[in-house]
Amino acid sequence: MSDTIYLDHAATTPMHPEVIEVMSEAMKHYFGNASSIHQLGRESRGIIEEARRTFAESINANPQEIIITSGGTESDNMAIIKSAEKYKGKHIITTEIEHPAVLKPLDYLSKQGYDITYLTINNDGQITLEQIKNALREDTFLVSIMYGNNEIGSMMPIQKIGHYLKEEHPDVLFHTDAVQAYGTEEIDVRESKIDLLSVSSHKINGPKGVGFLYKSNQISLAPLILGGEQENKLRAGTENLPAIIGFKKAVEVRRTNKKETKESYLYFKKLFISKLQENNIDFDINGTIEDSLSHILSVHLNGIPSDKLLIHLDLENIAVSSGSACSAGTVGHSHVLTSLYDENHPAVEETIRISFGLGIKEEDIIKSVDKIKKASIFLKGK
Repeated sequence: MSDTIYLDHAATTPMHPEVIEVMSEAMKHYFGNASSIHQLGRESRGIIEEARRTFAESINANPQEIIITSGGTESDNMAIIKSAEKYKGKHIITTEIEHPAVLKPLDYLSKQGYDITYLTINNDGQITLEQIKNALREDTFLVSIMYGNNEIGSMMPIQKIGHYLKEEHPDVLFHTDAVQAYGTEEIDVRESKIDLLSVSSHKINGPKGVGFLYKSNQISLAPLILGGEQENKLRAGTENLPAIIGFKKAVEVRRTNKKETKESYLYFKKLFISKLQENNIDFDINGTIEDSLSHILSVHLNGIPSDKLLIHLDLENIAVSSGSACSAGTVGHSHVLTSLYDENHPAVEETIRISFGLGIKEEDIIKSVDKIKKASIFLKGK
């Protein structure tokens, strides 16, 4: 396993050594229930509130605006379903290429009588502010647009949308799924006028099973889980202290190295593309590389079935994907690629997603492209 070249960091990331260290110590020493009034409980409570401050600072929010959750999926569900329960209006605007953690709650709401407008994307995999303006109605109460796409990396005009909504439609809530963007992009919820924002730990070298939802103090949500009074009575349940501690450390490490991390990913992306060109591999970029997440590269390898290529690469200990890990094993094509092209476009079955992260070296990129070249020759020759 240690010999595997892991190029699927958009699916999940290995935990940073410092994260593993602090979590191990937490499991040994911090077991008090944060709701208890004795010393051990107060100690745990203090640790959680310190982590909450760290999360808040990372997006320029107030600590009381951070709801600690089990991850991105829960955060998205809470933002969408619980805002629907709290606010008037029956219309929601989103895009066709959202993560299933957004699309499935919206599908649930549509069955409850809500009307959902799904915006189409352009050739760069993006939407425009004009589309938002044209889709808004008197009964619109929520706009949910992802910060950056998890399959093709395209980024959306979040700040433009946020400013427009606050200036022209202040009663409409603005949610963004920032799970893929949080680790590399500078996110400022105040500057971007965001009401709700979802984040997950395991995308930034933290543990799985923890994340947070930013909820502006200016809005209200119905509780997600009923029981105790944790998370300001919005999410009951005893907190997972080791995971929260690990998440906090992951945020601290990433914030310290964010600029260098992003620059390294951009370098690897350019290197990967240049090596494909040097090896005369017939390819196209899905979406755009100009305004996209630095760690994600979606490539259409013309004439090479992605399912067969993935098997070849896996046998060579190279881990890549053909799209969202959350949709793996399901029947059907990528909804992102079918939105970008159409159901019958070759790219739908000939695309791989490369995503960079901790531990990647230049020689890994060179070796991976070499293996893709050899696999493509074999597959095209069959």
